[in-house]
Amino acid sequence: MAWMVVRDAILALAVAPVIYYLIAIFAAADFFRVKPARYTEGPTHFTPPASILKPIHGLDRETYENYASFCNQDYPEFEILLCVGDERDAAVPVIEKIIADFPQRSIRLLIGSEPLGASDKVNKLCRMVREARHDTVIVSDSDVRVGPSFLRAVVRPFSDAKVGGVTCLYCGLTDGGFAADLEALGNSADFAPGVLVARLFGGLDFMLGAVMATTKKHLAEIGGFESLADYFCDDYELGNRIAARGYRVELSRFPVDIVYPRETIADAFRHQLRWNLSIRYSRPWGHLGLIFSNALPWAALVGALVTWRVAAVYLAIALFFRIMMAVSVGLRGMRDRLVRQDLWMLPLRDAFAFVVWLASFFPQRIHWRDRQFRVRDKRLIPVAPRELR
Repeated sequence: MAWMVVRDAILALAVAPVIYYLIAIFAAADFFRVKPARYTEGPTHFTPPASILKPIHGLDRETYENYASFCNQDYPEFEILLCVGDERDAAVPVIEKIIADFPQRSIRLLIGSEPLGASDKVNKLCRMVREARHDTVIVSDSDVRVGPSFLRAVVRPFSDAKVGGVTCLYCGLTDGGFAADLEALGNSADFAPGVLVARLFGGLDFMLGAVMATTKKHLAEIGGFESLADYFCDDYELGNRIAARGYRVELSRFPVDIVYPRETIADAFRHQLRWNLSIRYSRPWGHLGLIFSNALPWAALVGALVTWRVAAVYLAIALFFRIMMAVSVGLRGMRDRLVRQDLWMLPLRDAFAFVVWLASFFPQRIHWRDRQFRVRDKRLIPVAPRELR
């Protein structure tokens, strides 16, 4: 009798992924149904001067093209600050070429930053904010590529005084390799639906690291980037602290691109594991809830508890709505060509995501920027050299 109760409870829970897919489809329809106004027209024209901040560590794939996309903005006044750890950084020659090729832009290369905390990225941001000339600041990773309307899209929401931060969804640009496609597909087919569902149920209280826009005023209210210098998930902390002050975090309807390197399955696994760990340490319940966004392991449970014929029917229904979610969010909403190209990979992507999710429950060291850390109370703890032996 007790076994039948447990079985029925598990079978009832197996419906959760399908319900999640339906909610995500609705959330995408709700978010993308509003056609954004053109940012170059109308009485709501709002283009305050802005500072783009890019913490740099080494080269990414197509580094020059990534940086150049920020120089080609259709925006009246902005500056770009790029900060490297030292003059030996491999990105320095590329940055110098960018400065030479775009003399009409205000571009500054900063060398070094004060070691205020364990996060080299945030240490650089602390220096860049101090040296930025403008109040509106946009933080963007070095592997991000944007269209010419990017600045108008992320700055305009600040015309509303209740907005304290703006962030962006992102698609993946790959070299066509299997591992990179498998990882990048998750951006718009897995991660973006989760963000849209969170927005539907109460709005965002976090930011996404690819793009984080705010103002010096809002940064000062939360203690500046200096208060985040030891945190693993600086994007989550920034958005969460701004939201805690009563401001809204807006999600832009204009996704950006992340340029993926040529990578192996092991590389993709490490990247996705770090992403899962960031959710586990910042939002434990959200991390646990990821099991309800993936129908594949539930299909295996249904097969084990009932029959594989029932499991096949369940999986067919779940896969239909899984595909519809990916199409609604990634293809129709975000215009991610990778979804159309690699839609057949969704079951493989789900199996990969489940293995990574399981691995994220075990004690892990964080490999980041050629260094290793442990995480304690959301903070990065550098691993001493003797511990690496």
